[in-house]
Amino acid sequence: MRFSAKNWHQPDYGFIITLACIIIFGLIMLSSASVSLSYEKFGDSYYLLKHQILWGALPGLIAFIIFSFIDYRIFKKISFWMLLVSIGLLVMVFIPGIGSGYGTAKSWINILGASFQPSELVKLTFVIYLASWLENRGHKRAGDFSEGLVPFLSVLGIITFLLVLQPDLGTMTIIALISLTIYFIGGANLMHMVGVGLGSIVGLWVLIRIAPYRAARLSIFLHPELDPQGIGYHINQAFLAIGSGGIWGRGFGMSRQKFQYLPEVSGDSIFAIIAEELGFLVVTLLIGGYIFLLLRGLKIAQLAQDNFGKLLVIGIVSWILIQTFVNIGAMVGLLPLTGVPLPFISYGGTSLAVLMAACGIVVNVSRQTRE
Repeated sequence: MRFSAKNWHQPDYGFIITLACIIIFGLIMLSSASVSLSYEKFGDSYYLLKHQILWGALPGLIAFIIFSFIDYRIFKKISFWMLLVSIGLLVMVFIPGIGSGYGTAKSWINILGASFQPSELVKLTFVIYLASWLENRGHKRAGDFSEGLVPFLSVLGIITFLLVLQPDLGTMTIIALISLTIYFIGGANLMHMVGVGLGSIVGLWVLIRIAPYRAARLSIFLHPELDPQGIGYHINQAFLAIGSGGIWGRGFGMSRQKFQYLPEVSGDSIFAIIAEELGFLVVTLLIGGYIFLLLRGLKIAQLAQDNFGKLLVIGIVSWILIQTFVNIGAMVGLLPLTGVPLPFISYGGTSLAVLMAACGIVVNVSRQTRE
């Protein structure tokens, strides 16, 4: 069935307003959390904020507007090629002179001084590909072993293998959880899912065993009091920041931990700075904003005109929620530290731009839902 633009209606403004509030809040908090790091590295207290706006928020806003007006069904026709290109970009990070790294991870492409993280794009293109593939398969074929599970695991295996090589276990985990969510909704056999879950646990155990630093992270997760000046330094400083914020916080801009104490204050650890400066009540409102974004997304998915739109929206909102849970869970000690950014808030232009583009697709689906 075809739908023309004349059948479109007003988008879901609840989704749009909530998204805008979270993004603006994120930029405000980044201006505070990154001030010390920006000045130390670049001699400009607002360098990272400016970089985030220039390379994240502005491209993201343009992509959001364009994608919110482009019929989302177009992506179904080119989903395979989009995924193929993004996998090619994942391979390019290993090419000397093009790929670049940060810490132990080699996850960036650097061209003419501009850095881009292909794994963020893969999150979106894989969601689009799976939504298209599952709609074409239908529930019956998606639940079949040879026609459903084997092709699904084959593509997922290629992506996770490339991410393990970087190594980027955090992003690999996020992509695996998102894809399993879409596959389950799209018609996966329950016993197959149980088998994949058990296999994933074994695989993670092997990855932890072969890398001493991952085993150390797991030990600190289980016993954060161990080695507080060594491997446990990061999580203990995060606990200190969150705990010292209390209910009301120290006040905006008044964090102490951002001054060379807490690692990754503008990235993975920004939630701890938010808790320290603004306290428990504001943190609760922020989490409530993410949950409201999820609920609006699920409502849009429920009213989508086709299964592709439904799976597409579920994939995008589950991506936001899963990544939020993993980031915050790590900061409060519910999960091991994984290096996963907080959606729309942590520093990272690629992450912000791609997430905003994905939300533009959600808005486009909301323009065409059944009223």
